[in-house]
Amino acid sequence: MPEAVIIGSERSEVGLPTGREVLARGGSALDAVEAAMRCCEDNPADHYVGTGGLPNARGEVELDASVMLGSSRRFGSVGALRGYPNPISVARAVLERLPQHCMLVGEGAALFAEENGFDTAELLTEESLALWREQLQASGESVEGENTAALDGDQRYRRAALDLVRRFAPHDGPWGTINIIALDASGEMCVGVSTSGYPFKYPGRVGDTAVPGAGNWCDLRAGGAACTGRGELSMRGGTARSIVDLLAAGSDPAEACRTALADAATLPDDFRAELRALALTPDGRHGGAAGQQGSVYAVMTADSPELQTHPRIVL
Repeated sequence: MPEAVIIGSERSEVGLPTGREVLARGGSALDAVEAAMRCCEDNPADHYVGTGGLPNARGEVELDASVMLGSSRRFGSVGALRGYPNPISVARAVLERLPQHCMLVGEGAALFAEENGFDTAELLTEESLALWREQLQASGESVEGENTAALDGDQRYRRAALDLVRRFAPHDGPWGTINIIALDASGEMCVGVSTSGYPFKYPGRVGDTAVPGAGNWCDLRAGGAACTGRGELSMRGGTARSIVDLLAAGSDPAEACRTALADAATLPDDFRAELRALALTPDGRHGGAAGQQGSVYAVMTADSPELQTHPRIVL
């Protein structure tokens, strides 16, 4: 068996050490992904996941998350979930406790979370509300993504978002989605994704995070992949599934990510922004790709407490 390993997108380093500890104790990939992602969701300084996430056009925080297991391709996700700070755990509960379904959204997702005893919380913090207001103003920074240079699509999205906010009259009250992929000592793999989605989004918008094949895909015969950035593009391109299909055909993880991103880049999109991807194989190889220079991902192994960062190759 390969060495147990856990990898994550930018800002996952907040949670990866916790996930690595799970793997070092012989824990499952699913346990490691959930534990690591909960740390990220509970980080109020991160305004694209969990508590402190940037709100929609109405000023309300709505969260998406998913988990997928490679051995069975079982999938659980929630979308547009309000009032629950750890959507990754609710997504896991969908996978384990509601096997007749894969996805719950909105009021149904909240009802399920309540029935299963998950804690509620106020997700909109003063800092995230201030950022939400500031980012509606004219800016040269990207709406979502680690890199700061805004593309034309970012500016169009900001103008469209401002129109939405004016329509919804929000009450008083940039980074991006987090991907984490783990391979455990038994050879099981799990992909987890969590986000508060695009800021200023239309209420009820669900992105690629909650959609199998788009933002998340895991098949132990080939590997796992996840996406962050412009979710509408990865939904239209089936990007996470495409990456795993490329792994199955023999592509290197980084090249598989770059090829899938290149395919998504051919799709017309007036709101185009950067899309990034990450992949891990059952033998422990990993890689990532991005649309701009400067994007990285993090890696930890069960046998070493040292966190390493690796550059993503560029589209």
